[in-house]
Amino acid sequence: MRKGLLTGASKRRLGASRLPKGTIFLDEVGELPAETQIALLRVLQEREFERVGGNQPIRAKYGYRRNKSDLEAAVAAGTFRCDLFYRLNVFPIEIPPLRERREDIPLLVEYFIGHFARKAGKSFRRINKKTMALLLSYPWPGNIRELQNVVERSVIVCETENFSVDESWLSQRPLASEPSGHLKQRTSCATGKR
Repeated sequence: MRKGLLTGASKRRLGASRLPKGTIFLDEVGELPAETQIALLRVLQEREFERVGGNQPIRAKYGYRRNKSDLEAAVAAGTFRCDLFYRLNVFPIEIPPLRERREDIPLLVEYFIGHFARKAGKSFRRINKKTMALLLSYPWPGNIRELQNVVERSVIVCETENFSVDESWLSQRPLASEPSGHLKQRTSCATGKR
């Protein structure tokens, strides 16, 4: 960013895309507006961009990973650019939802407790057994983000050395559009049909 370009821009500094060995995580890339998709495609294809307020192209080295989302369906629906999909789909890594890998839950819970407890200036000696059983049995329709939010909320309100979660925070009713499993059919970019 250039000095003086925006309020509070008191000095020139490198953006995230210029930092060495950094990663820019584009969450919900399937939700990007069409004009942003075009700009992202240009950056990925040309491997260059212009700084905000600048007029000189900057060369950059890019690698990218695609988050598991249903981009194929978005291409078929015409809401995601086909050419950007194939640019991002070089080496897809699909991670099953949390409900299909329950063995990860205790590790994630411990990590999130440690992270949020440090931020809150708290310390927990143990995790309540009933809480862990509850977390392991819950289907996690909101995936890891939901688990993270439940743990953070619990860290904030828990006043004992035993970490516990209020069972009422876990919805027992299924969400209307729960994430589906792996997309089994391929979408034809040319026709938009399966």
